[in-house]
Amino acid sequence: MPSVVKFDCRFYLGDRPCRFRRACEGCEDYSPMGTRILVVKLAAAGDVLRTTAVLPPLKRKYPDSHITWVTDESAVPLLEHNPYVDVLIPYGVDASLVLPVQTFDVAIGLDKEPRACALVSTVVATEKLGFGLSTWGTTEPLNEGAWYDLELGLSDEKKFHVNDRTYAEIACGVAEVDYEGDPYMLVLPPASIEHANAFAEKLNPAGPLVGLNAGAGRVFANKAWTTPGYGELAGKIAGDLGGTPLVLSGRDDRGRAEEILRLAGGPAVDAGLHELLDFAAIVGTLDALVTGDTLAMHIAVALGVPVVAIFGPTVPQEIELYGGGRKVVTSIDCAPCYRRECDITPTCMDEITTADVFAALEQVLEES
Repeated sequence: MPSVVKFDCRFYLGDRPCRFRRACEGCEDYSPMGTRILVVKLAAAGDVLRTTAVLPPLKRKYPDSHITWVTDESAVPLLEHNPYVDVLIPYGVDASLVLPVQTFDVAIGLDKEPRACALVSTVVATEKLGFGLSTWGTTEPLNEGAWYDLELGLSDEKKFHVNDRTYAEIACGVAEVDYEGDPYMLVLPPASIEHANAFAEKLNPAGPLVGLNAGAGRVFANKAWTTPGYGELAGKIAGDLGGTPLVLSGRDDRGRAEEILRLAGGPAVDAGLHELLDFAAIVGTLDALVTGDTLAMHIAVALGVPVVAIFGPTVPQEIELYGGGRKVVTSIDCAPCYRRECDITPTCMDEITTADVFAALEQVLEES
């Protein structure tokens, strides 16, 4: 039996040698975990990505920390290459088996849904921040910063009209770290970058390559801009800018993408379907992205791609573009609303014209 095994080293693997492939005793690369931090942020994928803005401030506050993050399986690719995350655990059986036997210095719950709150409440930690589960099985804030976030969710007036903090600033308040404008981060693997470069080379775009994001998820009504608007915009990108409009979509948005391609009448190119990080890498090749408030928008922001972000039912002031884009916000009186269904005609997105979006796109391209 070896005389020394340093179980607290951040490089220790247990089932195989560490990256340095040497004995623990006397190893000059021994790096104790220091402050052990647990972050629980499960969904949605776009929210998980923009929550990464808390990681640099956490590292400033706890320089020698070791960060474990629990998230939904669907969001794992967005975090698995992040250099600030030491251990990434998918929510489910793995989390339920691995977490109860550990002890953390700080546990931070950044989700309000009960399953995430329960995880924070049951884990062993010296300090708990964010949201836990009350004895009534309801979400409860664990610190002052979390109270502010909770009140935003309980008051439409405060969320829609009073609050002027961005999502990243609010999340930093929950985690009790100083917000200094750190952007959120998405690190792409080499294979995805190669995939995107090959795609772009085959595409051989003329002029600026502008992504048109067809969908916006299935949760909120009217988060996506209109297909006629995108169709008309595609024509202006090709005709007025000499550019190439690239229609982006996921599996749930194929119908909308096909409608945009039909309405564009020729200039638009179909990006097709790709795995999440390959899709993200293709977004990274764009000169600009036109999109609703959705995952593609957050990917573009994380990768530093200029964005024209279109807002209807959601709150624009919570979105930070870090100086790399423009917001086009509906003028309809009932927005924002966060309604899952809407029977109002014209909709908030109908109020936004192609001229509005194209003007913002021209500004973004000039600035970039």
